[in-house]
Amino acid sequence: MITTYAFHIHGWKQEIFRRYFPDRAFIFVPMYARETDFEDWAARILRDDNPEIFVWSLRAPKKLKSFASRHDIPVFYIEDGFIRSVAANASRTPPLSLALDQGTAYFDCREPSDLERLLCSYDFDGAPELLARASAGIRFLLETGVSKYNSDTRADLDHLYGPKSGKRILVIGQVEDDASIQFGCLSPVTNNDLVRLAARENPGAQIIYKPHPDILNRVRLAQSDPQDVRDLCQIITQPLSMSQAFETIDHVYTITSLAGFEALLRGLKVTTYGCPFYAGWGLTDDRQPNERRGRSLSIEALFAGAYLLYPRYYDPQSGKSLSFEETVDGISRHFAKARQAEPSRQASGPRWRAWGPYGVLGWRHLITPPLALIISKVGNSHDAMIFRQDPIMFFRELSSPMFRLIGRILYPFG
Repeated sequence: MITTYAFHIHGWKQEIFRRYFPDRAFIFVPMYARETDFEDWAARILRDDNPEIFVWSLRAPKKLKSFASRHDIPVFYIEDGFIRSVAANASRTPPLSLALDQGTAYFDCREPSDLERLLCSYDFDGAPELLARASAGIRFLLETGVSKYNSDTRADLDHLYGPKSGKRILVIGQVEDDASIQFGCLSPVTNNDLVRLAARENPGAQIIYKPHPDILNRVRLAQSDPQDVRDLCQIITQPLSMSQAFETIDHVYTITSLAGFEALLRGLKVTTYGCPFYAGWGLTDDRQPNERRGRSLSIEALFAGAYLLYPRYYDPQSGKSLSFEETVDGISRHFAKARQAEPSRQASGPRWRAWGPYGVLGWRHLITPPLALIISKVGNSHDAMIFRQDPIMFFRELSSPMFRLIGRILYPFG
């Protein structure tokens, strides 16, 4: 067994990691461990024979990279793959794919990732079978509408967009404090800036602005108010799958969103303000050049590298490794079953006990309903549902130190 020290892995993900990587013995470093604690963890890591390190995204202690390099310890930066889930938001569901990268996270444009190196060096022309598989994979995605986040919801697009009388531009909103923008775009930009750019460069066109699902669902907070650009665009506020959003669109503007790549698969013109993994290969209108990526790639080669060779796919129940084709077929079957199944019951919370972290006679369970109501107002109904399932862990893993402190006061044990 390989001893794997894992940084910034949320509690709900830990069992998933054990299931997906049965050959690893995981030691999960506590979330939000202080930088000053790293020296103790470094000493512990060095006591193991042939250890390795997993880091979710780029959320590693500042000294970790140099420490690992100095002691020749492998580090894997982990992110969700490009096909994430059958839920259209950041819900707590097992990822269908993961990207493990020993260079940096794939969205980090500051230095080459394993994905960038693969795209720069792989002999795609010498792999006709791989390109044929990629071509079939693209057709499959387009036919099924499978995306990173997947929803079975259909909207009345004629009513939503209105009649088409000219050029139609789609602006893809993102979560503006997301790492993909922080590390994939070297100049500051907001979603509203992107809307203004699209409107300025396309006078007379219909500008449609689609905010990120996590913003619409209030899972994440917006940094700019879409209403500030309502005079320039039509704002889509109701749920709309990404595959359907592209219908009747002529040109897509994005900062670094994967939706830009999904637009390329549909033959649409794509303008990237930042430098996502699919920019710099001769397929996009790039506003942030990347001198490392001087190679021209076909859309099939880019798809083959990013979807077939780079990520790992998993069965979320068994943890078994799957192929890309098995994964997208599973999504299609999931929606077919969901349409026939009755609505599932909501998961219950922790069992009431007369002892333990919820106090004598479990009295702290009594504060769950009023707190859930407050959380639904401050956040959203999804936050409230997660809180009810595990009130203690909900507070322990919040990013805000103030809210974590409130959680410690309300639930000092556990």
